Amino acid sequence: MDEETSSTQDGSREPSRDFLEEINFPEPGIINLQMIKSAYLEEGQRGETRRLHQLQPVVLERIKTLRLEFKNILRIDHLWVLPNLTKLCLNCNKIEVIEHIGMLTALKELNLSFNYITRIENLETLVNLEVLSLFSNHIKKIENLETLDKLVILSIGNNMIDKFDGIERLRFVSSLKVLNLEGNPIAKLPDFPLSQYVTAILPQLNYYEYVFIKDEMREEAQKRFYRELREIEGKQEREIQARETEAREHAEAERLASSFVEHLDGHQLYESMWRGDEDGRVLMLIGPQAQELAEEYTKDVHELTQAIYKLGLARFSERDEEVKDFSGSLQQGQQQLQSLGQQQIDEFLQYRDKCFEEATTTLRRLETCEENSEEHLQLCEAMDKINEQFEDTLHDMWHSLMAQELHLHEAVEESTLNFERRISRLMSRFVEEAQVFFLQLRDVCQHFSHNMTDTVSRYLSNKLAQQDLESVPKELRKCIDDRDAVLKLVADMKATHVARVEEREDRMVSRSKEFIDSLIRKRSKEENERHRAKILEINSFMEMMTKALSNLPEEIHQELLNSEP
Repeated sequence: MDEETSSTQDGSREPSRDFLEEINFPEPGIINLQMIKSAYLEEGQRGETRRLHQLQPVVLERIKTLRLEFKNILRIDHLWVLPNLTKLCLNCNKIEVIEHIGMLTALKELNLSFNYITRIENLETLVNLEVLSLFSNHIKKIENLETLDKLVILSIGNNMIDKFDGIERLRFVSSLKVLNLEGNPIAKLPDFPLSQYVTAILPQLNYYEYVFIKDEMREEAQKRFYRELREIEGKQEREIQARETEAREHAEAERLASSFVEHLDGHQLYESMWRGDEDGRVLMLIGPQAQELAEEYTKDVHELTQAIYKLGLARFSERDEEVKDFSGSLQQGQQQLQSLGQQQIDEFLQYRDKCFEEATTTLRRLETCEENSEEHLQLCEAMDKINEQFEDTLHDMWHSLMAQELHLHEAVEESTLNFERRISRLMSRFVEEAQVFFLQLRDVCQHFSHNMTDTVSRYLSNKLAQQDLESVPKELRKCIDDRDAVLKLVADMKATHVARVEEREDRMVSRSKEFIDSLIRKRSKEENERHRAKILEINSFMEMMTKALSNLPEEIHQELLNSEP
């Protein structure tokens, strides 16, 4: 084992940090923008390569790797400025909580070893993560890793894991090939071979504690833990089935909600029409005659709600295709501009390197020649010419990049406006077609009410003629000699049912309008944010280039002073 550990008085394991005590840590702090930029500029290179690297502008979107080790960091923050980060090293700090990294969806490697983390959390969105190191922390349980579909290596040794719960959950991480649990309390239990247990229940593993798992080792482990393995496999199968069912139901609910026809695939609308309808309940007390009408009523309403439901799904498919086409066109245009702009920047950086090389040679000669001499004047004139040419070239590139960006922004705005018109036309057509069916639903309510009036009136007349008033439900006896009372009951029932239909229609109309407004607001916001960020990036690049050239004389002067004996 490479890392040392120590024990506390109660016997629990505490990571040994003796080797860190000699490190001169900075003051404890939180990750900020300046720390990120400094770490990027200090990374890797040496000598002239390092100097040239530090002259380049810090374009946060281009940073792929960030190392913030031994920085005495207490909290993680500000990493949202690095959307394309693929490798993050935060080991050997004082971090207690994994937080504010959920937006780093491009991240492939994350090192949080040698910190004070107590819980695995907030990693669910890192779907591209391949390597995760949590070695030597204070973690007590393996959890919240099931969404990491691409995770290959997990190092979680030298923690405080003392229970087996959670290890079996790694079966859902089918990509996992390498696991390390050494140094945890569960690895030190007497008469329990953890390596065999892990080998048995995690069939996808190739290495445990960096030792290759041979076929005969796996077979022996599965024989020893046969019962545990069967139980785990049974639970996993049931959970997979439950997940699939839940996913299907969720996807269907989302589809129906986006189609504005949720709760119209069955008898939900019809049932809602009767809910709380006391007048209708009284009228239905007359028995079989009313039941026959209700059965026909149910059938008519269901046929119309099914028609609305099918219409909604069909029109949703059309709108969805329109949205996908629009999004694809925007992405294609942005990628084309990005490629063109990157090509221009790369060409300019090649020119800059040559220009700085020429400027460096000229400045070094200026430092060594006699002031006001003919050579000095010629070199000053040459340097002025270099500065002028550089500024002109830089300005030309700025003008070109800004023109391209403004053209793209205007094109996106125009495309968004045209898209809004198209999607609005599609939505209006759907609403108009659906409203025809809702009108028919109101007609069905009217027809049912008319039939119910006749049926109840005949029922009461027959009872009156037969002098069988005792069999008339108490709630209807007041209507025997009062036709207006019957008409009022029916009218109130009809009003309740029509109100339910109109509420559902109004909800569909309002939600369809909200859908368009929300979609366009979201697209406009995304484009404005992209546009502002791009303008800021271009201007920042220009500022960095201008500053780099203006600082060159002082850097050459300092370099020559340092080289003197």
